Amino acid sequence: MNLPNIISELVKAQNEFDSAAYTNCFAENAEVFDEGKTHNGKAEIEKWIDKSNKEYKATMEPVDYDEKEDILSAKVTGSFPGSPIILKFHFDIADGKIQHLKVTD
Repeated sequence: MNLPNIISELVKAQNEFDSAAYTNCFAENAEVFDEGKTHNGKAEIEKWIDKSNKEYKATMEPVDYDEKEDILSAKVTGSFPGSPIILKFHFDIADGKIQHLKVTD
C-alpha cells in the first residue's frame, strides 16, 4: 500500500505512542474530529493524542487507502471496548502537513 509520507509518519508515531511526533504531522491551525469532539490547533491535538495514548494504547494497522479521497482504513487495536475495530481516517493534506483529520467507523 502506497501511503503519503505524512500519513506513514502519523501511523509510525501512533504505533510508538509518540505524541510529539504525531502532533508534528499537523499544521499549526489543524483540526481533528474524533469521538464526537473537535480539537483545534497543535496544542489541543497534542493534549488529545497524549491522553488517548495513555488511556487506550491504540495501534494502527493500515488495511486500505483511497488515494482519491485521502481516506485511510486501519485496524485499530487497544484497551478500549470493541477492540480491534476498523476505523476510517479522512485526511485533508496541504503543504506536506495534515490540515484536517476526521475519524469515523
